[in-house]
Amino acid sequence: MTTLTERTRRDTATVDKILLALYDVISGPPGPRDYDRLRALFLPGARLIPAEPLTDNHVGGQVLDCEAFIEQIQPVLLAQPFYEREIARRTECFGPLVHVMSTYESRETPHGNPFVRGVNSIQLLHQDERWWVVTIMWSEESPTQPIPGRYLGLHALP
Repeated sequence: MTTLTERTRRDTATVDKILLALYDVISGPPGPRDYDRLRALFLPGARLIPAEPLTDNHVGGQVLDCEAFIEQIQPVLLAQPFYEREIARRTECFGPLVHVMSTYESRETPHGNPFVRGVNSIQLLHQDERWWVVTIMWSEESPTQPIPGRYLGLHALP
């Protein structure tokens, strides 16, 4: 069994790995998630901002820190399956700064039909020999807000 430090080092070694860890840590059958692993991905003071309401107790656009996000999402993940994966990515880099437009699909089973798609705007910082999530802001696709083609195919993922 690996320690959190070893896992965190692996999870944050590259942009690809931190994004994979970000999606992996919230995905799974109904039940608890590894919130310590989630916390370890975020720079202290990092923000999560869903454009639409996250739960019945959340207003869209409300800025959350990691603990407030966990408080909002934990009851949902305990009660129902949730699997999210990245399906495409558009990345901009400058020195230690990376901005990723990460298109995702959410499912009730790992290979089921998606019940929602959307785009995560993720800002990352390379500091202290690792990558940190600084901000995630996201919005869901809707009939009046389809995902533009530029966010569906520039960097298609398996």
